[in-house]
Formats: sequence, structure tokens, C-alpha cells
Amino acid sequence: MPLALWALTISAFAVGTTEFVIVGLIPTIAADLGVSLPSAGLLVSIYALGVTIGAPVLTALAGRVPRKTLLLALLALFIAGNAFAAVAPGYSSLLAARFITGLAHGVFFAIASTIATNLVDRARESSAIALVFLGLTVALVTGVPLGTWIGQAFGWQSAFLGVVVLGLIGLVASAVLVPSNLRQGAAPGLRAQARVLTSPRLLLVYLITAIGYGGNFIAFTYLAPMLTDVTGLGAGAVSLVILLYGASVAVGNILGGKLADRMGAVPALTLIFSGLTVVLLALGLVLTSPVATIFVIAIWGGFAFANVPPLQVYTVQIAREVAPDAIDVASGLNIGAFNLGIALGAWSGGLIVEGIGLAAAPFLGAAAVVTGVLLTQLSGRLDRATSPVPAE
Repeated sequence: MPLALWALTISAFAVGTTEFVIVGLIPTIAADLGVSLPSAGLLVSIYALGVTIGAPVLTALAGRVPRKTLLLALLALFIAGNAFAAVAPGYSSLLAARFITGLAHGVFFAIASTIATNLVDRARESSAIALVFLGLTVALVTGVPLGTWIGQAFGWQSAFLGVVVLGLIGLVASAVLVPSNLRQGAAPGLRAQARVLTSPRLLLVYLITAIGYGGNFIAFTYLAPMLTDVTGLGAGAVSLVILLYGASVAVGNILGGKLADRMGAVPALTLIFSGLTVVLLALGLVLTSPVATIFVIAIWGGFAFANVPPLQVYTVQIAREVAPDAIDVASGLNIGAFNLGIALGAWSGGLIVEGIGLAAAPFLGAAAVVTGVLLTQLSGRLDRATSPVPAE
């Protein structure tokens, strides 16, 4: 794989750490700022909302900006947002800092995905995207549990300062390794962007992304309080369990890309979403047993993130057919759909936690992912009917 892909992976590690480190710190932040668990959970939702808005809107507005210049500017905004979070004096300012950081995140992954597909041949597109998102998964393996431990030991602000350091490393790596002469198509016009926004085929994929991927976050957002309040683990053990979850994510992300390359996007997504449904149901059933819960979580991460490469490459494949001059915009909208799913999952998870209890979250997450399976099958039937996209 080209060195430019590894530079994107390094940057994705920094971006991924700040997105998910908040999950392990929700109880700590809630106690320190004097807010409820659902209110602290909104720090996940507001970040994802920033991504949802920033990915499509800023990707479209920045269509004429050279890719490397845009990449470095996004990383600079990302660093500034985390620095703001580290010194935020209260809950409202922390919400604002998370939203600002989310704006940079969305465009970063949208641009990184399309750069990745342009750096390799079509047979390796899913694997190239998986390599970029490997930074996100490695962040879950190392950055998030380490950040959780740092935040619990030295205060949640210190976790954001650590992310600032990671962002600076990503910025330097990208400045050195990403070439300046990246291929860049003409900026899409309004008509091309409208085709992306009005294409039933793309809108269906975005719906699959939001529901199938986002359903997982009904449970994942409240993983830390579930482990402490329902399973009975100590706060110190939470970072170790998140480390195990992240290791599973790393494996699942790689396998998800390979499955999409070999099977096609629709069969791969059907298999992955079905497995995620079973795992979430199992988690809900064994949540009061520490040993069984840890075992299920070791499998959960792999299914939860294996769908990312197939969903992203499926979007690119369909966009080539329905809006070939606006692939960046289509990719950005799918990144937005990922994070709209996170925002809605975290928000609805908060309602469930407040209204029913922590133990109900995995079951509701499973119900959402089942809907993703059904929508994936519908999309596959449409592919076979129109035959423009290689779904098999």
C-alpha cells in the first residue's frame, strides 16, 4: 500500500481517539460537571452531529481546495477543537468544543476515503479504505483505553490534552508523507450535488448506514456505566474491557474489508449485521455475569465495526453510476450517515437508559440492527433489478 495511505491511517488514529474516548469517561464527566448520564451521553451525540453536518456541507464547499491543503487544515481545526475541550469551563462549552471537533472529523474521513480509492486499483478499494479506518480501530485498541485511564486518573481534561498531542503527530505525518500532486476532479456543480441528494439508491445506502451502524451505539455509548452498574466491574477494569473491545474492532475492520472484496458489499453487510444482532442480544442476556459479558464484548467489537469498509465502498460504487462527478460529496454524505446514526443511537440510548434502564440498551440496539439487515436485502434486490452496481 502507498505511504500516503499510512499517513492517513496515522491521522485517523488521532481523530478516532477523540471520537470514542468520551465513551469511557461518561461517568467521570457526569460526576465532575454535575449532569446526568444521558446529558453526558449527549457529548457523543453532539460530536456526531458535527460530523453529520460537516461531512457533506464542508466537503462540497471545499471541492476546489487541493486535497493535501484541505487535509492539513482539517487536522489543524481538529487540534484546536480538542484544545478548547481541554480548557472548557463547563458543560455547555464542552458541548461546543465537541461540535467544532466533529466538523473536522467528518470531512477528514470523507476525503481520506476517496483519496484511498484513487491510490489503488479497484480490486483493492475495500482493503485501502479498511487501512485508512484501521487508524480508527487502532485508536479503539490503544488510544481510547489509554485515554480512559488517563482521564480517570488525572481528570477528563487530560485525555483531551493527550489527543492534542496525537493530532500534532498526525499533522506532521500527513505533511511529510501525503503527496502534494494528488489527483483531484473538478468541483461538482449544484446539479451533480443534487443528484447525490435525490438519488433513491444512495439515500437507501445512507439509511442502511445510519440504522445498521448507528443501532450499535444505543448500547455502546453506555458501555462504561453498564459495566460498572449492571455487570459490577470496578471503574479501573472499564479501560481494560474497552481495550479488549478495540482489539476485536481491529480484527473485524480488516475482515470486513476483505469480505467485501471477496463476497461483494451486500452479502458481506448481511452477514456482518446479522452477526451484530446476535451479539447484542447475547450481551443483553448475559450482562449480569462478568465473565460472560467480557467474552461477548470480545466478539462484539469485530461485528460492530466490520461494516464500515463495505458501507463506504458500496457508497462509492453506487455514486460512480448515479453521480460520477460528485463522488466526494456522496462519500461525505455517507460519513454523515455514520455519525447521524451515532447521534441518534446515543440520544435514543439515553432515553432508554433514563426510561427503562441500562440493561435494556443492548436489546433495543439489536432491534435497530435487524432493520439494517432488512434494508440491506432490499438494496441488494434493487441492485439485481437495475444491475449498475456489482453487489454480488
